[in-house]
Amino acid sequence: MAGSLDLVNFGELTPAQLGEACEAAMRACDASIAAIVAVPDGQRTFANTLLALEEAVEPVSQASGQYAFMAYVSADDALRAAAREWDEKLDKYMVGLSFREDLYAAIKAFAGTAEAGGLSGEDARWLAHELRDYRRNGFDLPAEQRQRVRALFDELVELDVQFRKNIDDYEDGIVVEREQLAGLPDAWIENLTKVDEGGVTKYRVSLDYPEIQPFMANSPDGALRRELFEKDQRKGGAENVTVLERAIQARTEVARLLGYDSWAAYRTEVRMAGTREAVEAFLTDLRGKVAVKAAADLEEMRALAKERTGSGEVDIWDWRYYHNELLKTKYAVDDFEVAKYFPLDAVIAGLFDVYQTLLGVRFMEAPAAARWHADVRAFDIAEASGGEPFARFYMDLFPRPNKYGHAAAFTLRRGRVLADGGYQQPVSAIVANFTKPAATQPSLLRHTEVVTFFHEFGHIMHQTLTRARRARFSGTQTERDFVEAPSQMLEHWCWEPRVLAGFSRHFETGEPLPQGLVDAMVAAKNLNSGVMTLRQLFFATLDLTYHTPGFGGDSTATVRELHGITAFPYTEGTHFQSGFGHLFGYDAGYYGYLWSHVFGDDMYTRFEATNPLDTTTGMHYRKTILERGGTVDGSQLVRDFLGREPNNAAFLRGLGLTTD
Repeated sequence: MAGSLDLVNFGELTPAQLGEACEAAMRACDASIAAIVAVPDGQRTFANTLLALEEAVEPVSQASGQYAFMAYVSADDALRAAAREWDEKLDKYMVGLSFREDLYAAIKAFAGTAEAGGLSGEDARWLAHELRDYRRNGFDLPAEQRQRVRALFDELVELDVQFRKNIDDYEDGIVVEREQLAGLPDAWIENLTKVDEGGVTKYRVSLDYPEIQPFMANSPDGALRRELFEKDQRKGGAENVTVLERAIQARTEVARLLGYDSWAAYRTEVRMAGTREAVEAFLTDLRGKVAVKAAADLEEMRALAKERTGSGEVDIWDWRYYHNELLKTKYAVDDFEVAKYFPLDAVIAGLFDVYQTLLGVRFMEAPAAARWHADVRAFDIAEASGGEPFARFYMDLFPRPNKYGHAAAFTLRRGRVLADGGYQQPVSAIVANFTKPAATQPSLLRHTEVVTFFHEFGHIMHQTLTRARRARFSGTQTERDFVEAPSQMLEHWCWEPRVLAGFSRHFETGEPLPQGLVDAMVAAKNLNSGVMTLRQLFFATLDLTYHTPGFGGDSTATVRELHGITAFPYTEGTHFQSGFGHLFGYDAGYYGYLWSHVFGDDMYTRFEATNPLDTTTGMHYRKTILERGGTVDGSQLVRDFLGREPNNAAFLRGLGLTTD
């Protein structure tokens, strides 16, 4: 396994094969666990207990990483349905494993040995985390309450799968005539689905972000923007409101059974924040700092709206449009014009150059790698100095029906030390939904998409450059409120004039992005940073409020109550939370995006002090942050990289705020 980067043959996979493989993985795990628990307590060792446990669960981990992953990316309806079913079964299987009394007894017996007492570093941390997890699963509770906790965790797996399915399968949009697409370029329009209505060709603008975001930013028709916005705010459907509210009830019951006052308290205990009170204080403090900037942002947009319409009114479905108009008029930055300088192939080449230079690696296309769709490309990673590839990543970058609708990095196989001393070669996939190629032009990325690409590829590097010895701490297995920091730091390269000039080129003329346009983009970076940060604060506060004491059970009422944080009134008849996928997975943890942003911005100051493409600093980053994964606490990772205590000065400066 260590010597091969090949995974399953995705292209020939059938639903039956997928099911058989997942079933076999669970059987193999069962047999290995039986051998672990059969060891007499007096013969417990690190090798026959903890290491054996890692080896036992690896088949299930790989089945989840490869077979269940098809639920997110397969274009085959039957295969996707089978993968979704097995995704749920595998998750429930792992929940069941974490509640096995005999396995707990085995680990507890090992924890009492002299060998366990002598563990250090990563292995001592591993044992401590295992024991902590059992406590957090209720192993200090009476059997009946523990069984209830397990049943609730099983139910939460089902609710998670259902919530995501309802979002991925949700289809809606607006159908408009050609003249109603004023302000949008021909090539973008040609990518839209065409609808024949009474012999007239019309165009459907869906809720997929390569369609909705440009429309909201460029359409001068406020009524159409409102219609599309309201549809987007109902994504997932009313059914998902019910699913979410049941999930919140189940989480709250789990937390209280385990002795916590809320799910937020339970979740933050193992994060950098430590307590929900620390998160509340962080969000409140940031909201106060951002309020003045947001007020100025809105005033500027209202002045433009008054000039254009006479009313000066800016609603929530208007701000992206006026933001874009200010970019074009005040800064002479047109998103679609800028996109002409970012054909996808050039962006990939530039992104590769940056990461290869910084991190001392080289990427080589692997055309023979099995793939799940014709659009997918695979690349192997080797050291820049030479040698055989040690990791692989896939890129699945274009939208298609029922595919995962956002951008994310998925671990398909974790890196870890094997029993023979070799290293299991990690494999990951970046999944995104960038603008598709059109008949008249290649895929052109808006600058926001370039930033997204750099961000998600940062996760890929975190997952594939790992040198963690144990799977428990491999790659992005860090605290949830730290995991975004490494990728958020890497977004900064998208704003560096020298870097942009190195890979931008007009898709027709080959000319690089003009210096004047680069300067204007950088100057406009903080445009509406207050409004945008308030939006993130609303998401984070909503998520936290759902999971803290005092939530009344009506998730839509809470949206209405907190919506003022955005600086815009709530739109009646909508239920934004039904399409807010982060409420599963990042539940009581969405604050982590802002929390980790502070650390990501602070870490970038190391590059500001040298230069953005300084290999020495980049290699220090690779060794100190990326390779270590979760082997030490996130706060220690940051201190080790910075050589000092972190602070929020760079973060506030990045929003256009002073630190006074």
